[in-house]
Amino acid sequence: MAASRTVIIAGAGIGGLVAALALVQHGLRVVLFEQAQRLEEVGAGIQLSPNASRILMSLGLEPLLRPFIVTPAELMVMHARTARVLARARLGDVAEKRYGSPYWVIHRGDLQSVLVDLVAGTPDISLHLGTTVEDFASHRHGVTVATASSLGAAEERGLALICADGLWSNLRRRLGHRGEPRFARYTAWRALVAAGALGPDAAAPRIQLWLGRHAHVVHYPVRGGSLVNVVAIIRDDWCEAGWSAPGERSEILARYPAGVWPASVRAVLAAAENWRKWALFDRAPLASWGKGAVTLLGDAAHPMLPYLAQGAATAIEDAAVLARRLSDTPAEPERALRLYENERYRRTARIQRAARRNGMIYHMGGAEALLHALALVAMRGRGLLARYDWLYKWKPT
Repeated sequence: MAASRTVIIAGAGIGGLVAALALVQHGLRVVLFEQAQRLEEVGAGIQLSPNASRILMSLGLEPLLRPFIVTPAELMVMHARTARVLARARLGDVAEKRYGSPYWVIHRGDLQSVLVDLVAGTPDISLHLGTTVEDFASHRHGVTVATASSLGAAEERGLALICADGLWSNLRRRLGHRGEPRFARYTAWRALVAAGALGPDAAAPRIQLWLGRHAHVVHYPVRGGSLVNVVAIIRDDWCEAGWSAPGERSEILARYPAGVWPASVRAVLAAAENWRKWALFDRAPLASWGKGAVTLLGDAAHPMLPYLAQGAATAIEDAAVLARRLSDTPAEPERALRLYENERYRRTARIQRAARRNGMIYHMGGAEALLHALALVAMRGRGLLARYDWLYKWKPT
C-alpha cells in the first residue's frame, strides 16, 4: 500500500515537465528534480504532430503556446541534386480534420519556457533545480530516493519514481540496463535564422525536407513565424556526447557543396551565423523498462533518431499514459507502472524502428535513391500522410 500521493520525477525536460502537469491534473502531487542549475532555452525546433498536440491541448496549453507555434500548411519533400519536388503532404486544416488535432512546429526553448512557467505556478508541483537523483530504493510504501545538491544529501519519499533523465540516464543503469547508446554515424547541426533574412519561399509556413546522399536538410518557421529553424544532418565520425557543441558555418557549408546541393539550400545554410551541433545516438528497444515503483520515460526509455520527428511527441505520450495509470491505481504503484510499460513499449519500439528506417531512406544513394524518389513521385503526396495514420491517430485510452 502506497503511503502518499506524491510522485517523484527525475529530469525536467519536455517529458518530465509534461508528466508533472498530467499527474497533477489527475489529482496527484509531484516533486520534480533537475540536475541543471537553471533551465536554459536550448535545442532546435521540434514538430508536435497531432498525437502530441492533442495531449498538450488537454492540459490547457494551447492559449499559452499560441504566440510561439506555427501550423505548417504542408510538408514538401525535395530532391537535393535536381531541386525537384518529390512529394507534398497537406497539413494545416487537412491534418487537423483527419486527426482531430493540429500539426504544430515550435522551438523547443519556447515550449520548455511555457511548461516551466506553468509548473512554477502549480501549487502541487515542487521543482528543485541543481539537484541530482543519485539512487533509489523500492519498498512496500513506494520508493525512497537519495538526492544531492549544493545543500548536501537528502531523501524524498513517494509512491513512484519516474526516471526522465534523458539519453544518458544514470537511473536507467541503476535499473540494470547497462548497454550504452549506439552512435548512428551522423551529426545534426542546428541554427535559427531571422525570417526576414530569407526569401519568401524559404520562410513559408511549411516543412521543407531536402534529401541528398548521406545528408539532408529540413527547415520550417518557428516563434510565430519570425524565425526559421534549420537542421542539417550529415554523415560524420564526430561522436561527442552532449546536445550543444559549437559548429563553424564554413564547415557545414563545405559539406553541402555547390553543384551537388541547390543554391536555395546553400543560401539558407549561409544565412545562419550561429551553429550548434550534436551527434546522433539511439538505443535498441527495451521490452522491460522498470522495477518495483520505478520506471522510465521519454529518451531514458526509448531514445530515437530524429528522422520521424517523434522524440518529444513520444515523451509527451508517455506522460499522458503514465498519469492515467497511476491515477487509476495509486494504492498499487508497481502494478500501475507495469501497466504503463506494457501499454507503451510496443508502440515506442515501432517508432524507434521506423525512425531508423527513415534515416536509411533519407540518405540513400545510387539506384536505391532513384527507386525511392520514383515511388515518392508516384505517390504525389496522396498516401504520404495516410502512411502515418498509425502514428498520428493515437490517443490515450
